[in-house]
Amino acid sequence: MWDKVQETVTYIKNKTNFTPEFGVILGSGLGSFTKDLAIEFTLSYTEIPNFPVSTVEGHQGALVFGKIGTKNVVAMQGRFHFYEGYTMQEVTFPVRVMKYLGIEKLIVSNASGGVNPKYKVGSIVVLKDQINMMPEHPLRGKNDERFGPRFVNMSEPFSKKMISKVKEIAEKSGIEVFDGVYLGLQGPTFETLSEYRMVSKLGGDCVGMSTVPEVIVARHMNLETFGISVITDMGNEESIETITHAEVLEAAKNAEPHVRELIRELILHY
Repeated sequence: MWDKVQETVTYIKNKTNFTPEFGVILGSGLGSFTKDLAIEFTLSYTEIPNFPVSTVEGHQGALVFGKIGTKNVVAMQGRFHFYEGYTMQEVTFPVRVMKYLGIEKLIVSNASGGVNPKYKVGSIVVLKDQINMMPEHPLRGKNDERFGPRFVNMSEPFSKKMISKVKEIAEKSGIEVFDGVYLGLQGPTFETLSEYRMVSKLGGDCVGMSTVPEVIVARHMNLETFGISVITDMGNEESIETITHAEVLEAAKNAEPHVRELIRELILHY
């Protein structure tokens, strides 16, 4: 893994000569954040050595380098999922690459199903914690101390300081945000009604098929991390019958301007 990360980092640095401070992973339907960047370089995943290629609609498949104000940012337009057939090491490989490109802070976004009755479709949830219910772990196997310790302290997966800053931004901007715990399941099926109930009983407020592995690997490497979800469907009797991926993308698109504003302002003022 170390050699592959170094090979990929060297390739990207030679192509861009760009040192990002922030990394951003853009989830389903949230790829337009790159319009907020003063873009300097774009690299397709297909041209980057050792990079997987996203196979999911709504994930465009490029690393985009640019500035927000004076801050250097690298954004992943499209992420990788365990359900696509990748290993957890492949799913999280870009996080390791971004770390060694120079990022100190990681922002992850996703579309998720809501089980907290306070939420509705389009609600924006600032993640305060996560629950790993995926059947594999990105740190399983021999640990490489160059990346981080064998046993990772997960007491603060999401930065309390970054959460506080985003809530401050949201209040000033009149954007309603909720707190929430994200529970990660493998997918790719949407959850059954009984599974949604299980998520709630386990302490989750929302559920999705990504994010958890990326956050684990980010914390392994001591990256300060912030997570945000858009609720694109509700796991209750009224809405469960109709949900499709197209509807998920549409709901995410409608909430995207507010999510973009929160992420942009966080990067500018943190």
